[in-house]
Amino acid sequence: MNMNAFANTNEQFGDLSKTTIDTAMKFAQVGISSAEQLFALNVEAVKVGMDVTTKNAKAVTSVKDPEGMNVLRTNATETGLEFMMGYSKNFYAATSAAQAQYSALIEDGMSKLQLSMGETLDKAAKNAPTGSEAFVNAMKNGLAASAAASDSMSKAAKQANSFADTAFKNVTDTAEKATKPAAKRK
Repeated sequence: MNMNAFANTNEQFGDLSKTTIDTAMKFAQVGISSAEQLFALNVEAVKVGMDVTTKNAKAVTSVKDPEGMNVLRTNATETGLEFMMGYSKNFYAATSAAQAQYSALIEDGMSKLQLSMGETLDKAAKNAPTGSEAFVNAMKNGLAASAAASDSMSKAAKQANSFADTAFKNVTDTAEKATKPAAKRK
């Protein structure tokens, strides 16, 4: 190995290290942002829960008969269901957004890695001894197969995510429709 090839190898490892650190920082930023959103959601949920509990406790003191208690209980149940559905939607939205950002980072990283590997193979092919063409071609074919498999997995993950998203929306819509008739009966 000549000195120029050695310097190129060191430069490539330096670039790889920088890319790895940048990617790790992006992952950390997504994690922190997601944690902040979930923390804010939970703080808001506690505030709303305390407010509703206070209102319900005050309402209990003004109940004069069993019918009034039944109405209060029904209202409290409906409010609780609406609250939980809203919380679930917000929680799902925050976690889905984080998952999408993580997936995009992984896809971008894989794309850059495959591009870098292809460039490295091209450089190695230029400096490879005569007769090593079969090995270089095998490596290129392996890289192409890896890229195709990665693309297929990415598409499958996106389809699964889309399916889960649709299923979640259908479940929450159905639950909302089920609680609306109860609210109209009041």
